[in-house]
Amino acid sequence: MTVPESPHTGTSESRLIRIALWVAIGALIAAAVVCVVWVLIGSDNDIVGRAFLTILLLAAFAGVALLDARLAARRPAWFALASMVSWVAALLVGAILIWMPARDWYYSSGGFGRFASFLTIVLILQLALLHARLLIKAHLRHVTGFTRAVTIITIAIVVILAVLLILPLMFWEYVDYRDPYWRAVVALAILAAVGTALIPLINALFAPKGPRAAGARAPQLQPWPTYVDGVTPLPVLPDGSPDWNAYYTGYPSTVSQAIAPVAPLAPVAPGFGDPNAWPPPAPHPTAPHQAEPPVAPGYEGYPPPPPLPPRP
Repeated sequence: MTVPESPHTGTSESRLIRIALWVAIGALIAAAVVCVVWVLIGSDNDIVGRAFLTILLLAAFAGVALLDARLAARRPAWFALASMVSWVAALLVGAILIWMPARDWYYSSGGFGRFASFLTIVLILQLALLHARLLIKAHLRHVTGFTRAVTIITIAIVVILAVLLILPLMFWEYVDYRDPYWRAVVALAILAAVGTALIPLINALFAPKGPRAAGARAPQLQPWPTYVDGVTPLPVLPDGSPDWNAYYTGYPSTVSQAIAPVAPLAPVAPGFGDPNAWPPPAPHPTAPHQAEPPVAPGYEGYPPPPPLPPRP
């Protein structure tokens, strides 16, 4: 089953992911060959238990490699390759701890010390990888020559520090690490902490501010005012504002002069009680055609105002 490529994954990144998979396959084959040779030519001390632990180690590495391959499309290419390299290093360390000759008192502890050392080494590798990813992500917020140099130097120091912490966990049975060694470890830890703290501080001072928090409420569009019926929207004046005068009169202000009568009715002459004697009323002049007022943005879907009632 092929892994779908991310839309941000290019040809070079796909090549790095393929390289990571081939590194995993090569490491798995190499570890299996070395363990088989060790079984054939090694001593007979607890060989069955070591072989069983080796099978478990190879199976765990294969499962982790498959998981990394599935997640590679969602990760940066460099992180996918670095993650695979860290698991390859864990595989080699585990094989060494399983097949390394043990001291006489090793069998009395049942190998628990080496198992605890292996778990601690895996934790150190993953913490170093997580540190690199978070530091590079913070660095990309504000990239300058100084921050790039600080990031590269800090990651290199963290890698060296991880190696210096792993070595005593692997060979604590045979090597006595004296005071200068641990002084160097503490010095590198201080430098790594300073480099890690510099990037967020520089971002806080000079990095461009991000968008507003997702929890902040966006301004809401106010509803357009309506007539008394609560349904028909008010007309729009030429400047785009609501015609508030139409709310009280019931008629749009822009056509109020056109629909007004231009001539009053004739006065009633005294003594004439027959309504048929009156001449027919003069028709009202037709209002001239007027251009429709502009519609305010966001209110194009409202129905037009109701037609005017006929004049008596």
